[in-house]
Amino acid sequence: MNIRELAEKNRNYIIERRRYFHQHPELSFQEWKTTAIIKKDLESMGIEVQTFGDHPGCVGTLETGRPGRTIMLRADIDALPIQEKTGLKFASERPGIMHACGHDTHAAMLLGAAKILSEIRDELNGTVKFLFESGEELAEGAEYYIREHVLDGIDAMFGLHIWGTFDAPYLCVDSGRRMASCDIFNIKVKGVQAHGSAPHLGKDAIVASAAIITAIQTYVSRVNDPTNPLVVTVGKISGGQRYNIICGEVDMEGTIRTYSTELREKMGATLGQIIKDTARAYGCSAEFNLNLKHPAVVNEDPELSEIARRAAIELYGEEGIRPMTNVMASEDFSMFMQKVPGFFGFVGARNVKKGINYSNHNDKFTVDEDSLERGAALEAQFALDYLRNKDSK
Repeated sequence: MNIRELAEKNRNYIIERRRYFHQHPELSFQEWKTTAIIKKDLESMGIEVQTFGDHPGCVGTLETGRPGRTIMLRADIDALPIQEKTGLKFASERPGIMHACGHDTHAAMLLGAAKILSEIRDELNGTVKFLFESGEELAEGAEYYIREHVLDGIDAMFGLHIWGTFDAPYLCVDSGRRMASCDIFNIKVKGVQAHGSAPHLGKDAIVASAAIITAIQTYVSRVNDPTNPLVVTVGKISGGQRYNIICGEVDMEGTIRTYSTELREKMGATLGQIIKDTARAYGCSAEFNLNLKHPAVVNEDPELSEIARRAAIELYGEEGIRPMTNVMASEDFSMFMQKVPGFFGFVGARNVKKGINYSNHNDKFTVDEDSLERGAALEAQFALDYLRNKDSK
């Protein structure tokens, strides 16, 4: 029985697991019940499981007893603080928490891949590891596992993301740029309070903040090279006490996204200067702090790119794969790729005929479940082909 047939055989298991995870979401670094379910399932497949006493997530290890390379397949498992509005029969049972980015499907697909590979372990050489990562949504999940040395002995990694604007049930195994870097900033603007009827006696931090936001966007549209993608978003702003008080302090949070290492390295100084100078022009002061999170996801290993493409074609033919434009969203899988060679692919979620057409992080986001067995199959086929490759140890 080949990988595609095994994926079809395990279709119901994969969908059932996805629906369970969707109905019982857990926020970043709180995925204890999710981890327990994953651990139980892996152990039922004869896969040894490593857990972390102070941290959710786990690593499964499938040993073949035969020499060869070690491949790690990875899925993230955390949900988002979003109130679900999908109307699904298996919608989230937890108010204000939802799997709006598809991590429920990632966990289910990787369990499906583990099930497939455990059934053909006699055909494998080397070792397959399965990382179920906690905390990806905070852009901090990968760091913990790297510190815990889970990458020790790993020769390559493979990850997948389901995508709301990419058509189901297609797979994307493109090389090159895939997802942008992610850095997070905080801005504190300080002015002088006064009565709302006498703005000349104060320094309005709200007006200064509005000017700062405009100045940032003007930098993106009029200073940055438009052929070098850059996104700067202020996603949160808070300030003011009352309708008739000139605001004395405003706090803002935002993110910077780019593919350029050079641009990423200079954005801290550039934005900091714009923000402070703009605040000063309005009689205010500003503090700017930038937290560098993780670089861009770029598929640049030629061996892994070739294996991924051949695996997808072997499973579903040329007609089963489609290109997908690179996106400015981010993924901390890039942190793993800084340590070991890696490949990152995509699975289509959108099916307009079924009314499935919302993007990731939307409160109505859901997926065409016909894609899930394909994602599991691709993970399993990639692992099989990588371990069979002529350059294996």
